[in-house]
Amino acid sequence: MSDASEQVEQMSEEERLKQRRERRIGAHRNAERVFGRPGFLNTLRERLTLLDGLDDLYDLDELSDIYGNGVVEALETKVAGLLGTEAAAFFPTGTMAQQVALRCWAARTGNPTVALHALAHPEVHERNALSQVSGLRPVRVTSEPRLPTADEVRDFEEPYGTLMLELPLRDAGFVLPSWEELTEVVEAAHDRDAMVHFDGARLWESTVHFGRPLDEIAGLADSVYVSFYKSLGGYGGAVLAGPKTLIDEAKVWRHRYGGQIFQQFPTALSALVGLERELPRLPEYVAHARVVADALREGFAAAGVPWTRVHPEVPHTNEFQVWLPYDVDVLSEAAIRQGEETKTLLFADAWDEKGPGIALTEVNVRAAALEWTSDDVRAAVAEFVSRLTEEADKAGGGGATGAVSR
Repeated sequence: MSDASEQVEQMSEEERLKQRRERRIGAHRNAERVFGRPGFLNTLRERLTLLDGLDDLYDLDELSDIYGNGVVEALETKVAGLLGTEAAAFFPTGTMAQQVALRCWAARTGNPTVALHALAHPEVHERNALSQVSGLRPVRVTSEPRLPTADEVRDFEEPYGTLMLELPLRDAGFVLPSWEELTEVVEAAHDRDAMVHFDGARLWESTVHFGRPLDEIAGLADSVYVSFYKSLGGYGGAVLAGPKTLIDEAKVWRHRYGGQIFQQFPTALSALVGLERELPRLPEYVAHARVVADALREGFAAAGVPWTRVHPEVPHTNEFQVWLPYDVDVLSEAAIRQGEETKTLLFADAWDEKGPGIALTEVNVRAAALEWTSDDVRAAVAEFVSRLTEEADKAGGGGATGAVSR
């Protein structure tokens, strides 16, 4: 065994995963071809260039914001207009924005129970914040890898004050219901005298699937949250939009939650940049994601991989999942090696284990992906599979057997 191999063997699991992440980020930054280049992987100097050329978007000779006025108010007004709501409030995080919205609705309905999906962001990624911080009671309408149905919402066995719908549902594969299904679900909740709140962190890219403009989609809900960094590439931040009376109350709670930040102009300006430059391009990204998804599926079939899943088959947004019958370590090493050795990084995100010898990753199609043809994707798949086979053989799996030991 080489010295390098011995060092890897002696690493703790935490050290090993940290090294893998650093290699993956390095491969991404050095790659000449990727599907997307997220700004958060840039250096501070590179990140600041996002604000270049802002003179056409906002008057930079205006006084800076203080506690939410100025450019922050301008951003709130712009988003309320895009979503067709009476008002909007800027928040430093979506976690805070949604807790505030849901507790406001709980006070108005007299019911702190929030009905949501088992895979919804507050249930999976927020350390029980709804219950631990805001005194709300989440109940799971369904755990199926899709949005709740109208029957599930209408027939749920206990009362709830608010129905929260994540659109798209990220952990189920960035999936959306049909427009008719969404309309029926909202009507079912309203029939039960419940309010409807949209977790619209990625709502911006849903217009292609629904075939409706943003204001019509947002108009179904009683309140909507949107993010500025997931789809639009901003520095961070979120907006809660809805009726003026709700937003006025939400701003009070924003202060109580510590969200009344002294100055937020860099984040607000980056959000305006995203709305101007990225929002109009999202339909193009969604359309090309469907080209990429088809080419990935064809490439794996041509390479002889016995089982593959691209989910959804036709992506609902510009993001989707790829499932393969290999161990996480094998897939991760093959993906990173391809980026390091060829400067083409097919799979830039981490792989997550979903069962013995089965893992998934997410694919995010952005501006950089528009340079890829179907032939380019299929060729990159062939390169990836050749390294995948090598890594599986090293691990003793002998190829895609569906179970490679970790």
